[in-house]
Amino acid sequence: MARRPRLPIVIFGARVRPDATPSRTLRHRVEAAAVFARECENPFLIPTGCARDGLPSEARVMADLLVAGGVAPDDIVMEETARDTLDSVRACSQILHDRGHVGPVAIATSAYHLPRCMMLMSLAGWKVIPVPPPPHPAARSLPRRWFWRLREVAALPWDALLMVVRRGHRPASRD
Repeated sequence: MARRPRLPIVIFGARVRPDATPSRTLRHRVEAAAVFARECENPFLIPTGCARDGLPSEARVMADLLVAGGVAPDDIVMEETARDTLDSVRACSQILHDRGHVGPVAIATSAYHLPRCMMLMSLAGWKVIPVPPPPHPAARSLPRRWFWRLREVAALPWDALLMVVRRGHRPASRD
């Protein structure tokens, strides 16, 4: 019997703490992706995010968490160049194209960030599957939660415009 195509699960990064440990948000995104991956038949995970300020990359910190949680290193493909969400979409799309992937892509991130990530991956030409977001809010205080939500309100149309303009300079990905 033929093995089903691998399902990529892109885990969008969040900043690493100054002591090089994962932030609460980063930990929760990885946990949600790992839970989802355990329910999939043939997943591989793509943690994304670059290094900043001499700290390990967001992708490296997430990969370490995944391995500590029982994910096989061969099931992890790190993307360590992306500085923001749009960069992550473009870099992960390139990884997927390079691997010959043509199926859907699962998206793992925080609830407030999920609509933008899904929209950008869709604009990049992928069929997207939302990973159920972490059950914990990304920020503990209500003002901080509203800050992140309002930031997304501004970022979503801006990134969509940039994605469409940049896509005009390259062929769209395959479904």
